[in-house]
Amino acid sequence: MDTDPDLPRQSMGQFLDELAARLSAPGAGAAAAIEAALAASLVAMVGRFTPDEEHADLVGAVVAEADRHRAAALEAAADDETAFSAVAEAMKLPRGSDEEKEARRRAMAEAQLAAARPPRAVLAIAGELVQLAERILPVANRNLVSDVAAATAAARAAATTALLAVETNLVGLDEPGAADDLTAAAGAAAEVARRADAVEADVRTAIRG
Repeated sequence: MDTDPDLPRQSMGQFLDELAARLSAPGAGAAAAIEAALAASLVAMVGRFTPDEEHADLVGAVVAEADRHRAAALEAAADDETAFSAVAEAMKLPRGSDEEKEARRRAMAEAQLAAARPPRAVLAIAGELVQLAERILPVANRNLVSDVAAATAAARAAATTALLAVETNLVGLDEPGAADDLTAAAGAAAEVARRADAVEADVRTAIRG
């Protein structure tokens, strides 16, 4: 496994090979981040094919934000690989004595809290990307409105997958803030899904004329 993943320079084939392999990471959290990066790329592409002088400032701002979120998603993917590898290492700690069990429990809790952070970041990114799609849809190149819906579909998938990764780490974890973080993550994912569905409905209406 690549212990210091450089995802911006890693080919998609290499990432998928690692994802399919019998490795502790990458896993669902990294997959969620890649889904968010795909959403960001689609939004940016639509913007770059929308040479609307009247809305140039809006389009330029959307493209810049989408590019920034793509980079942040890739960073979250790398962070997730690192964080989940730490969980896997904590799981290997000895638990023969009461002292070892307690040390393992503390290490696991610390690693799981850390492992929940990258997918929480992906949830935030997904929400921002749906907002960008909402902003660009009214002025987008009419030939590419389906790509706006594709972007929100990818953002929805990212949010759903990220929530699962958060749940995996936080459900049943008796640590300060864990329950609140889980509730907030579920709410964020539901909001992304709601808004993504609304964008898709608007796009289907536009396609059908």
